[in-house]
Amino acid sequence: MPAIQHILFPFDFSQPGLLAVPFVKAVADRFKARLTLYSLVPPIWEAPPTGMPVLAATEEDSVQQALKSRLEAALPEELAGLCVQRLTDYGDPALRITEFAHANAVDVIMMPTHGFGLFRSLLLGSVTAKVLHEAKCPVWTATHAEEQRSRHAPKKILCAVDGSPKTPELIQWAFGFSQQMEASLTLLHIVEPISDMLVIGAERELQEQLRGQARSKIDYQQRSVGVELPLRVAVGPIADTVTEEARQEAADLIVIGRGAIQSTLGRLRTHAAGIVQRSPCPVWSV
Repeated sequence: MPAIQHILFPFDFSQPGLLAVPFVKAVADRFKARLTLYSLVPPIWEAPPTGMPVLAATEEDSVQQALKSRLEAALPEELAGLCVQRLTDYGDPALRITEFAHANAVDVIMMPTHGFGLFRSLLLGSVTAKVLHEAKCPVWTATHAEEQRSRHAPKKILCAVDGSPKTPELIQWAFGFSQQMEASLTLLHIVEPISDMLVIGAERELQEQLRGQARSKIDYQQRSVGVELPLRVAVGPIADTVTEEARQEAADLIVIGRGAIQSTLGRLRTHAAGIVQRSPCPVWSV
């Protein structure tokens, strides 16, 4: 069973941040976790996110004190009933977020993405991209929160697995999480197309053989951790197919392997940013 006792919620007063609040509260409520609401004053050369309060003070300490006063008054009703610590800091947001998480036994970072910086064209914020790459703990994020209709407490979870040696551990985590959230869980494995000519019988037969082999492997991996879950094996480009399957399943949450983003090799690892960017629902990177 996942032990989620401490949630870090970087909050910048933006609309995406406000839209993430009900999701954060749902997880904190279910796991009885304490919550750190964390707001940062970015370096002066960085433009603050839309919605970040405009602070008139010019000295760093004064700016941080003004932000602290604003943060202390933030979300009293929305976070009612939770154990909430409100902290402010100064510096590079991605660096400070990951440093705080590593130093304070954070179990999950929950943050939306804004689509600013170098990743604007991909709608994946540069701060989120850095946190996904550097954080050692799981990360929850939602790219299109204003367009999503996912339930705050997920009831349908899709876990994308790549068949790597870490797959059994991911399945075990997702199973425990789904039980804690009282949600259904389906596994998804993607087999990339072997050819653009699947209309040819021999090519189609070979593709089906690969699908069968992949299914057998994932079934074996889930049995190795004592679970038997529904498994879908689809063919197609990884990021596009994962997100399309989530859309067809009306999933409230996609779970992918956290190490996927930090490795230079590996299938889901390489495509994690694309999954987050295209997903019709929030993504939990374990």
